[in-house]
Amino acid sequence: MDLGASGFEERLSCVQGRLRSAAFVGEPSRAVPCRAGAARRWRLESEASLRCWPRLGGLGAQGVSYDRGSCSKGLFDSPVERYLKARQSVQQFTVTQLGLAIFSNENSNKYVVHSYNFFLFPSTLGVTDVEFTLSASSIQFLSRYGFDYNKFLKDGIPYMNEVQEETLRQQLLAGNWRISSGLDRNVLKKAIDEVTCWIATAEEEETMVLQDLNGHQMFEVQLVLRQALQNVWTQPLEDKKVMVKKVSPRHRWLLEDSPDDSCQKELILLSARGFTNLFQTLVEAKKPLVGHNMLMDLMHLHDKFYKPLPESYEEFKRNIHNLFPVLIDTKTVTKSIWKRYSFPRVFNLLEIHEVLCSSKLNPKDATCPVIALASDCLRYAEKKSPHEAGYDAFLSGSVLLKSAHLLLHGSTDDAVEADPSFSRYLTALAEYLNKVNFIRGAASSVNFSGEDAPYQHLPALVVRVRGQPGLNEGQIYQEFEALCRFDVRRLSENQFLLLSNKLKYVRLVLQDYKHHPRLQVSLYRHWRDSPRVSCLLQVSGIVALWSLLTFVLGGAPCC
Repeated sequence: MDLGASGFEERLSCVQGRLRSAAFVGEPSRAVPCRAGAARRWRLESEASLRCWPRLGGLGAQGVSYDRGSCSKGLFDSPVERYLKARQSVQQFTVTQLGLAIFSNENSNKYVVHSYNFFLFPSTLGVTDVEFTLSASSIQFLSRYGFDYNKFLKDGIPYMNEVQEETLRQQLLAGNWRISSGLDRNVLKKAIDEVTCWIATAEEEETMVLQDLNGHQMFEVQLVLRQALQNVWTQPLEDKKVMVKKVSPRHRWLLEDSPDDSCQKELILLSARGFTNLFQTLVEAKKPLVGHNMLMDLMHLHDKFYKPLPESYEEFKRNIHNLFPVLIDTKTVTKSIWKRYSFPRVFNLLEIHEVLCSSKLNPKDATCPVIALASDCLRYAEKKSPHEAGYDAFLSGSVLLKSAHLLLHGSTDDAVEADPSFSRYLTALAEYLNKVNFIRGAASSVNFSGEDAPYQHLPALVVRVRGQPGLNEGQIYQEFEALCRFDVRRLSENQFLLLSNKLKYVRLVLQDYKHHPRLQVSLYRHWRDSPRVSCLLQVSGIVALWSLLTFVLGGAPCC
């Protein structure tokens, strides 16, 4: 089900109720590049310039991972380094669409799914203003999969994080109301002109109606009119209309104290928060949150709806764990299952879902979970919609149930008890809880409830350049690009590290460059190739030689 600003408020309480009673929730999001405006403005840089120059822990190298196809995800990256890169990227993106698939365990092993696509647009109430800088490739990708830009731009649900909310609260308390949008200023000017002309001849208790006001314009027009004219009162009507009434000062004073005033500060904040109200319910419900390769999704949730991402990676992990105590990344789960069972090679979430639904690989028995889409979400039963947030959320939850059932079958010698509960599925998934997949890096996963486990890389290669000084990482990458794919990092002036996630590439390069005239390629040995170790050995040698010379030249003492 698609939800925009026009239908969000009336359905909010219903969705909140379903969240509170859910067994678990699937969640992916979609984002496009933008520059954050208002008090924080971020300069959009090229993907390559987002790279940092980190230190390579155990290998002792400094430099940049050069991978033309994946500049922001290098095999050399530690979780901390990757977080710092991704943090800069997340701050330049806005969430355009967020999907929630609410799985309710209604009876026995049957799960009913309510899947939602929420179209989002940053709140522009008050002085907040976000400047968008869209990338052509992102637009092309989303368009290919049917993304509706009209719903995003014209009917997006507003949202804000706690810092933005506090700024708006202070503006309301101080009465320091400013209109940031040029379009809103034009609408406001037109409304003021109409009211000014009307009120000069109007009698007390007479009314007029302002037409065609959208969303937050309903609040802005009322706030500005009340502030500018002490003898008017306003009341919102249906169909994007606001009624303006001429009143006496005493009547105005009585109306301002009315509990039914539509412009109470808390009501304005509630409207401006928009989707953040639902996010807060999701946090309070503490339901298991399920996604697929969900690290970036979690960073967006933190930045857009909770607080700006902290500089500290560990603080980010603590915050997410407090918000969502149980995380399940189906990529982490299925990577392990693929090693245990003879599954065919797959490349995306939809293919994983199709494999797990195969009766050959995951036999359907009486205890197998039955997944049924709710009557208002049957579109996904009739048509596949890959890369649509609500559909991907549905797939993530379905993959979780199928994977958990398979693991539960494989973990016991006895037949699985009739109608296994979701708590039993969580027990079968215990080793994967809170471990979010880490794509192409120096860790296998990010552990939000403990320390990250180091990733055992394939052997690294060291390339020594002979007779051709001045080569850089890009040139070394291009040298090997035709043969295979490696990440490259400078080790010293004439040495470079190569790292791959495929053993066949390592073997291929070692064999093909065995007798190369300019490039000597060998397996990396820390004691032999690390600049730190080499420097330490050189210093130790100098100290030892100096001690020996001192001893020899000092000679024996005279009698």
